[in-house]
This record gives sequence, structure tokens and C-alpha cells, in this order.
Amino acid sequence: MNDTFTRVENSGGSVHAGQGNIYNYHSYTTCSFKEPPAGRSPRRIADDQLRLLRQRFVDPEGMGEARRLLAEHSTVILDGPPGSGRTAAARVLLYELHQGTGIFRELLPGDGEEVALTDAGLVGAGDRLLLDLAEADIAGWAKKRRDLSVLRKAVQEQQAHLVVVMPQDGTLESELQLYCAKIAHPPAQEVFRRHLRLHHIPHEEYLQSAPAFADFLGEQRSMEEIADFADRVRRARTAHRAPDNFAGWCEQARDARKTWRQEVAGLVAERREASQRALLFTTAMLHGAHADVIHHAAALLLRTLKTPRDNVHLLEAKDLAERLTEISASAGPDGHVRFNALGFDAAVRVHFWDHMPDLRPLLSAWADRTVELVDRHVTADLRRELVKRLADQYLRTGKWRELAALADEWGANTTNPARPAAAIHALGCGLESKQYGGNFRELIYTWCRDKQLAGDLAYVLLRVCTDVIAPTHPDQAMVRLHHLARRERGATPALDALCDLVATSSRLRRRMLDRLTRHSTAPAADARLFLRICDPVPLTDPGGAPRALVDEAYVQGCVTTGWREVLVQLPQPHWQPYAQHWLHTAAAAGGRHDLLLDLLVDAADGNGKHFAALYSAARTAEPTASGGPARGVATTDHLLQKISAAQGLRPPATTSRPAPPRGTTP
Repeated sequence: MNDTFTRVENSGGSVHAGQGNIYNYHSYTTCSFKEPPAGRSPRRIADDQLRLLRQRFVDPEGMGEARRLLAEHSTVILDGPPGSGRTAAARVLLYELHQGTGIFRELLPGDGEEVALTDAGLVGAGDRLLLDLAEADIAGWAKKRRDLSVLRKAVQEQQAHLVVVMPQDGTLESELQLYCAKIAHPPAQEVFRRHLRLHHIPHEEYLQSAPAFADFLGEQRSMEEIADFADRVRRARTAHRAPDNFAGWCEQARDARKTWRQEVAGLVAERREASQRALLFTTAMLHGAHADVIHHAAALLLRTLKTPRDNVHLLEAKDLAERLTEISASAGPDGHVRFNALGFDAAVRVHFWDHMPDLRPLLSAWADRTVELVDRHVTADLRRELVKRLADQYLRTGKWRELAALADEWGANTTNPARPAAAIHALGCGLESKQYGGNFRELIYTWCRDKQLAGDLAYVLLRVCTDVIAPTHPDQAMVRLHHLARRERGATPALDALCDLVATSSRLRRRMLDRLTRHSTAPAADARLFLRICDPVPLTDPGGAPRALVDEAYVQGCVTTGWREVLVQLPQPHWQPYAQHWLHTAAAAGGRHDLLLDLLVDAADGNGKHFAALYSAARTAEPTASGGPARGVATTDHLLQKISAAQGLRPPATTSRPAPPRGTTP
């Protein structure tokens, strides 16, 4: 094995398919890991996202009934017309529970990696589960309805909560009608104003009359359309285009719903000079950037396209203001460049991408070089927006593989610290795509397991797993982090992230213990990971669950198997600190004292050499035992009694220190 993970400090920058008994470790190359940011656990990220959603959410009619059903029955089924915000309502309902235990999860029935809704291990204690079936067909909805009774039973047993979004016009049996809440569209104007407040627009501005908004609301609008309209009002306000008042902003927001395709096509046809078209595309991709950035990025595009330089003297050339006027753009009072018509930038991006396909590789290369620009106006937010606009074009035209390849290139090439962040944003855009999110989760699984992780790609995958996948699909993130952690040498950021993830849920820790011990002969890498995952403190702490994990017979089997592999495959100096922690926990575990020691003895599997090693570890741990060395001695003596019993020997009759077990000396 030649894969080595090296920690790189002070760097810049911001879901398991098969089972089997064959593990290949021979094709990995050197990987570089950077430290993930501290304090950003997947649970916190998920809660932050849900809190932001709650801030802009307006209760629809029927929300009170939904809350009552969820509180009384731990389950509610939401029914409502498309565009009424059913999925948002489901997420808000789950966020409002504020559970001290468990995690938020979005179930993905039909996904190859997801367990069935009837699986006994699907629900963890206190979990908040979202089952979004709004787009399910008749057959899919019928199948999921049959599984709901089993799922609901598990939810109640685990003191968890479940919100189901049912498809429009879906049918419900009489026994499920009890849990159904019908919601309707919330007041459109209140939704609009809530979004404006979140955009920091003063109420004295948006309380003014706006005929264009009244026209917009003349039709039934979805919550997404209203949110988009509010964002366009914000952009119009920022651009300071006349008329610069609320009514004028709403007029611009209404007009921005035009596609502008004919206007853009005409402008491109008229502006045939390479410099004009370069400025047009650059302004669209960096819309809202400072004029200095637009100027340098346009010149960079011309160099990327290898366009001959204009020999006109600098003093005789057109200045930037004149050139911007030629493409219907200008710089505002803040020095930032925008098109005169709202929404024009999106139409320009679409035009260049769709009608100049031969330029796509070069435009991507330009975006790559632009991400690396060093300028005080080139902020992390601007780089993120540039990557998103480029990713949108790839995804809109079905080129998700090309987007993934670009992210691969950015992650593997470490010439600039902005590249890993760009790779993370690009993969994040793919993962958040409704159409291609599953493709990206599968691809990232393959990369984590098999790909040669050059440059900073290992760090990129780690961040994508923890920041993007884990908040909503923690099981899939866990599998991918497991594969990354298997390949680490030296620094262990992937293992650290995996431990942080399983610490959020007893169910995840149980699943991880199963993954590490399900085969009769686990690889040595899994034995090393087991020592970190099998922490006796969370195993013995029930938290909000009815019982602790270590009290479950299945978990006891996993622990025994895992420790057996550790004793067989790893040298004692490697597992000694973990055994010491285990023994110290046993000494303080009260009623579970015997159980923790029994699991170690069972793991030795009658092997005298392993018994001796455990006894030696206990003797070494005595001085640092919680409660003092005397408690450590008592734990060692108790362990020796169990070892003697396992060997068929009588317990010692003397009070002096007994001889070590058969096999070797301590």
C-alpha cells in the first residue's frame, strides 16, 4: 500500500452500493487532507438550514392541525396542492420539535443505498424523519402506504417523529386518514413581505403601492415563484435603476420574468468584436462584481481564447464605461457592474452556452483561472457564485459528468488554495440538483472507495460528505467517510469526521459497528477504525433512548467480534490506550462493570496469549484509573477472575496478587 495522507495546514477554502468480502488496497496514491473547520457538525449544519427555512416560512392554513397530529401521534401526513409549500412545511414541523436526541433525516425510498421502510434499524431514538412522496407515482405511493404502519410503529417505539408528504390526489385508507392534515397556500402577500424582511428591505419601502406586484399575484403563485420574485425585487433595489422605488423595483422584477432571449441574440449579433463578446460573457458570469474584476476577467478570457491583442494605444482605446454601455451594462455608485435589465445576465449565460458549444471547454478553463484571481474584490462569495453559475449551465444541459470531471480537476490540482473550495462548491451544486443529485452521490461513493485521490481531492470529498450529504442523508455520508477513513495513514481527519457523525446518533453508531464487524475476517484497517467507533462511554450512555447500546445483544456481538479482530490483527501498543479507556470506563460503569469486562473476555475467544495481553493491559491501566489506583487494582482482579473462569480454573483463594493467566507473563 502506497497511499499516505498528509495534513496540510492553513489552507484556503470555504452519498454505498455493494457488499462483499473482497477488499482491494493496492491502487491508491498519495492523498492530501486538510483540517475540516471546527464546530460544524452535520447536525448543526442541518439545524442551521432548517432554522433559516423557518425564518422565511409563513404558516399555511392547516399548519396548526399538522402540529397537533404530530404531537399526539408522532406522525403526520401532509396533503395539499403543488406549490403550497408542503415540503417546506414538513421540514419546519420537524425543526420545531427541538429534540435533545436523534437527528434530522430525509428518507430516500427507492434509492439503492437506503434500507426499506420496514427495516427494524431504520429509526433511531428521537430521529426526525421526512418522507417526501410528493412526486411518487400511483404504484410507488401504494407501496409506501403499505409500509407506513410498520414505520409508524418503529417511530413510536423510538420516540421519534415522522412527517410524510403525500402526492396530490393520492388516496389514503381509513386508518391513515386519522393522521392526515390538509394544508393550503399561505397568504401570498405575507410570504412576499417575509422574504423582503429577510432581504433587509425596510417595511416603509415595501408597504408602498406596487401595481406590478398586484399583477403578479393575479394568478395563483407557488411559494417558490413568490420567493424568486422577492429576490428579483432585492436585486432591482441593489442596482439603483430608475425608477428607484418599490413600485419601480416590482416593475423590474415583473419584467425580469422575460427570457430576454431575442434581445440577447440581437445584442450578440451586433457586437461581433471579440473584446465586446468577452466583456458580455464576463459580465454575465460575474454579474454584480466590481468593475476592476470585470475588466481583468474579460482580459483573461481573451487570453484564454488566444485572441490577438488590439494594438490601439491605451489612451485611444475605449474606456470601460463606454464598453459597458455597448453591452447594455453599467457600473453603479458602488462600482459594481450590472446589466441595465434585470435577469439579463442569466439569458446571456444561456445564450453563450447553448449557441457556442465549441467554446464550452475554454469557458470552463477561463472560470478555472478566474477562480484563482488575486484581488481584494474577488471574495469567497464571488468565487462561489461563479462556480454556481457555471455548474448551472452544465446541469441545465445534462452535462453532469463534465461538471464532476471539472470538480475532479480542481480538487486534484493544488496550485492554488481556491481550487479545493471551487471543487466543493461544484460537487455541492450537483448533489443539490433534484435531477442529478443521486448520480453525484453514487459517483462520490465510487471516488471515496476506489479513486486515486491526488492533491486535495480527499479533503474535498471529506468536506462534501460532512457539509452537504450528512445533514440530510447521514447514512450515506457515513458509508463514504468509512471508505475514506480506511485509506488514511498518519493524520485521520476522515476518521475524526466519521466519529463526529456517529456521535450524533446511536443508530448510526450501531450501523457503523455492524459495518466494521459483519465479516468473519475484517481487514486490519477496520480493526483500527473499530477502536475509535467502539467508545465505551457512548455505548453505555442511553441518552434519550430506552436503553444503552451496550445492553443490546446484537451490539454486544459486534463489540466482541471487533475486539477479537483487534487482538488478532493489531499489536498491543496500538490497542493498549483504547483498552485502558475501556477498563477505566468499566471501573466507573456501576451495573455495567461486569458486562464490559465480559465482552473483553469473550473477545479473547479462549486464547491464552490474548488473555495474558488483556491482563497486562489492565495492570498497566491501574495507576490512572478513575477513583484512584485501588479501583484499578479491583478492576484487574475482577477481570482475572473472569479470565480464570473462562479457562476453567478456580478463582484464587488468596488475597495476594494472583498469578497471570496461562499463556505468557504480564
